[in-house]
Amino acid sequence: MKKNLGVFERVARLIVGLILIYLALVYVSNNLFKVILFILGIIGIVEAIISYCGLKELLVGKKKKGR
Repeated sequence: MKKNLGVFERVARLIVGLILIYLALVYVSNNLFKVILFILGIIGIVEAIISYCGLKELLVGKKKKGR
């Protein structure tokens, strides 16, 4: 698994993930919405830590060398 996230993307995903978890724990009262926000926050943090996003690779594709 190759890294496909740059430094800016990693920092942005970490910040957004932390905000989503904070919103889920503090502001949201609907349990289903709370779980969804929490899971999305965890996914963002994990992607920031491992520096890999599978969805980005599927949508953008692998970079070709020489271009």
